[in-house]
Amino acid sequence: MRDVAIVGVGHSRFGNRYDVRIDELAWEAVREALKDAELSAKDMEFLVVGCTGGWSAESLPAVICSEYCGTLPKGSMRVEAACATGSAAVAVAYNLVASGYVDLVLVLGVEKMYESPGPVQIELIGRAGNYFWEFENFGMTFPAYYALHATGYMWKHGLKEEDLAQIAVKNHFYASMNPKAQFKKKIVVDTVMGSRYIAWPLKLFDCCPLTDGSAALILASESVARKITDTPVWISAIGASTGTGNLSKRDMFLNLEYSGLESAVEAARQAYKRAGIDYNNAAKHFDVACVHDCFTIAELMAYEDLGFCKRGEGLKLIREKQTYNGGLIPVNIDGGLKAKGHPIGATGCSMMYSLVKQLRQEYRELAGREAQATIRKGRALAHNIGGTGHYAYVTILSLEKPHK
Repeated sequence: MRDVAIVGVGHSRFGNRYDVRIDELAWEAVREALKDAELSAKDMEFLVVGCTGGWSAESLPAVICSEYCGTLPKGSMRVEAACATGSAAVAVAYNLVASGYVDLVLVLGVEKMYESPGPVQIELIGRAGNYFWEFENFGMTFPAYYALHATGYMWKHGLKEEDLAQIAVKNHFYASMNPKAQFKKKIVVDTVMGSRYIAWPLKLFDCCPLTDGSAALILASESVARKITDTPVWISAIGASTGTGNLSKRDMFLNLEYSGLESAVEAARQAYKRAGIDYNNAAKHFDVACVHDCFTIAELMAYEDLGFCKRGEGLKLIREKQTYNGGLIPVNIDGGLKAKGHPIGATGCSMMYSLVKQLRQEYRELAGREAQATIRKGRALAHNIGGTGHYAYVTILSLEKPHK
């Protein structure tokens, strides 16, 4: 297996993008990634498109985007893993390069969620759970799923609604600096606490938005990467796990009592083992992380699922502001899903865009010095969840070439 590096990244503006079709939206990110790597679309040997489908009128997004972005007649495919689709697409592309099948792969995450009307959007997201058992019988939608996690964490560890509000405040603070973000206004705890309940204890400002957006990455083999750039960002390790679709069967392997995701723990352990990282002291190995904060409780659980702290100590990280830039482990200092936006198929690629920019110390050019992490260890982590733990991907990026 060959080492694989990210040599180019691109990102569209996130938000309600009625101004473009899905292929035009894809090109915004692809064009930027090609310019970043100083390559052309014809240089790409394969296109992997992360797109959950169903939202847009186009049922073959890989074909439509291949044609518009200029990669024809090279091979393409669409990948789907719910909200973890972007990271799954990166995993597929990684294996295409690592196996020696090709040397250059373009990874595109793209979604146009606003093409569907509101009721359809709610149903499509609700279907990502166990459809016949939970959605049809009990009317579960995603805010309800994560409200169960929040109440479970409250019962076990004494979480307060104000603690969750602090996560939203942090992520909106950093999104306000990010020109690519959907929401660019800072908020305060009172803003969150005064917003209406969606599914108690989660309020409007505890929930991520529906989003249109795209992000693109160019992956290359070592020999090609070193010809393209002096600062390749290596994919050190990828961990992947699948959780049960039935909530009544959760906690099959770990006694988390619904205050964490078993699949996220498993994906983290896999990635850490491959990268030589101690799970029980993981935070010290990373300069910055992007985690899947589809709801504020999801970010809190991620701190513990990833081994950044012990169970129940995620509250301490929040209250001491240890996940702000300059703290123990800066988390979602691009705004996260909560405020940057969550275009499902693009989210994992968007995380890696931010992390590559951070590791190359170029994020300050995008969002300012206050949002640029201090890079000492040369490692970053992306944690991407599909559904409510149905899929989990943990990807570790590094400035140093992976050790065999």
